[in-house]
Amino acid sequence: MRAPLALFTLAAPLPLALAACGDPAPTYVDQAWVRLSPNKDMPSAGYFVAHGGDMGTQLRGVITDYALKVEMHESLTRDGMTTMERIESVDIPAKGKVAFAPGGKHLMIFGVNDTAISRGKMQFTFLMANGDRLLVDAVIRKPEAAAAPVPKAGNAPAP
Repeated sequence: MRAPLALFTLAAPLPLALAACGDPAPTYVDQAWVRLSPNKDMPSAGYFVAHGGDMGTQLRGVITDYALKVEMHESLTRDGMTTMERIESVDIPAKGKVAFAPGGKHLMIFGVNDTAISRGKMQFTFLMANGDRLLVDAVIRKPEAAAAPVPKAGNAPAP
């Protein structure tokens, strides 16, 4: 009778031990979109939100097959003047988030491919310092869509 009781006692903590060994929450990227430049010779801009998992990491770069080049930039205001600087990496804190949004951090996307424009989306690969490569589809917003004002209630747009 002692042997079965001893096995039960040893096996009881196993579910508790397994529950503590769950996979850590991953870093992920969502809300990705591209504001297409009205001038094909000028770069377009890309935006997204990076969410940190259980461990912090760094975004080291972004690549795509649908453009000639992608760079990370940040808009800064110094002495009343707004400038833009290239950034090499961005820290993504554990369980935190970093937004790439108009007026702040953003992607500069040079030479967007006509195929991506006609499809209305392009895929990016986000290169993380921890070795992860995150594939994310970004919706392409054409210049007309990005700049079109939303009519206020009761106001009909002029013809």
